[in-house]
Amino acid sequence: MRRVPPSAVGLASPPDNPSTGSAEVAPGVARPQPSTPPRTRGPADDLWVWAARVLGSSSFRLAVLYMLLLMVSVAILLGFIYWSTAGYMDRQLDATIEAETQGLAEQYRRRGLRGLTSLIQERVARDPTGAGVYLLVDKNLQPLVGNLDRWPGGFPDADGWVHFRLRERGPDRTEEHSARAQVFRLQGDLRLLVGRDVRDLEATRRLILEALTWGLALTAGLALLGGWLMTGRVVRRIEAINQTSRDIMEGDLSRRIALRGSGDDFDQLADGLNRMLARIESLMAGVRQVSDNIAHDLRTPLTRLRSKLEMLRAELETTLGAGHPANAAVEETIADAEVILSTFNALLRIARIESGSQRAGFAEVDLAPLAQDVAELYEPVAAEKGQTLRVEVPESARVIGDRDLLFQALGNLADNAVKYTPEGGDVLLRIRPLRETIAVEVADSGPGIPAELREEVFRRFFRADHSRSTPGSGLGLSLVQAVIQLHGATIDLADNGPGLRVTVRLPRPRSSSQNHDHQPVSL
Repeated sequence: MRRVPPSAVGLASPPDNPSTGSAEVAPGVARPQPSTPPRTRGPADDLWVWAARVLGSSSFRLAVLYMLLLMVSVAILLGFIYWSTAGYMDRQLDATIEAETQGLAEQYRRRGLRGLTSLIQERVARDPTGAGVYLLVDKNLQPLVGNLDRWPGGFPDADGWVHFRLRERGPDRTEEHSARAQVFRLQGDLRLLVGRDVRDLEATRRLILEALTWGLALTAGLALLGGWLMTGRVVRRIEAINQTSRDIMEGDLSRRIALRGSGDDFDQLADGLNRMLARIESLMAGVRQVSDNIAHDLRTPLTRLRSKLEMLRAELETTLGAGHPANAAVEETIADAEVILSTFNALLRIARIESGSQRAGFAEVDLAPLAQDVAELYEPVAAEKGQTLRVEVPESARVIGDRDLLFQALGNLADNAVKYTPEGGDVLLRIRPLRETIAVEVADSGPGIPAELREEVFRRFFRADHSRSTPGSGLGLSLVQAVIQLHGATIDLADNGPGLRVTVRLPRPRSSSQNHDHQPVSL
């Protein structure tokens, strides 16, 4: 079998290869609104939420950083191993070629050109398809002896080494591979090329490189898997702390973070937080007890005071007559006592709500008829001021909660809207089922609340400057917020342009009753 440099044979070429309108509706009449069909969350949604939480955690980012550092370190180590192994193999190849060259040179010095030619023929005949490459040419580069048909292309480097490609023809296919050789000049302007076929060396290099690549990929995969598992464990521990915090914010001050007994950093953190929570609960209970005692103890004498004032009013009407100025003074005093009593009752009710004790009585509540009841209650007041009270509710909007508390919270919002909306203004009470919540909106066309005060209005006894001239104690929105927090809902104040828009979002119950679309109805 003869070998041919690629300059002698041509290379083969590869083959080619809905919204609705806004017309005004008369007071007490609802405009039908389309309801967005809810979609219940399934296991796939929970898995995506969990995956997003893990991927977005700082622990996972730290694990990815560690993985990158590990991959860089492993890549440097594997690169050094590859460089050392390939370098050693190259040096062994060069040593083999140089040993053969020295043997041929020795024969040339001892036996001349005839002896060199005989030795080359003997080596080619002994191993015609072996790794050895030999070629002796004259001054015109015409082959004299060897296993190459033509002098290869390329120029030798400073040390006489040349790299070229070999084309080997077999019975079924043509193979091409690399070769490395050393070139010498002999007397008579002859040239001798001695080299080796390096396809075995290249195959070994590819094998080593593939092994190192797979090793690097396996290292990255194991590091990523380890990071994911460790991050998942950390996220679960942190989520337990977050869940406890959410329960506490909803009013359950007795909740504590579970300890695993391992004594690790998380257990130490949880123990410290539990002790802090116990101290806060004790202080809050003390403050609440003092407030409740004050409100309870003062309510009784105030009730007696109001009773005595009513008796005094009756006696004055009998002795002095109904039109006497003293009767007016007594009436004003009774009204002041009523305001004080209502304030203490509101404080006691907020304290009971914030204690979370009423959560045990939660049941399924339909907000649609509840909103209708609130509208019926405040419709006469709105009519007296010439206001337009509109109600937009779906056929059904069910949540889990306390109906009386929800009625009072929605009533407080409607009362504020009617109270602060000028004569001839508009008040809207609307319920919109969303994907995972029920949105309750109360909007008016009054003066609204400045953006910088929208967090302050939930503080007890807080009243904006424009509302100080109207009756009230500043506890209405505080009670609303307590009810909202008890139900795990959210409340948002926004500009209605003009006026204020209050949006309460109550969570939907996870039941089959929410798996169909509710059509709106007119009241």
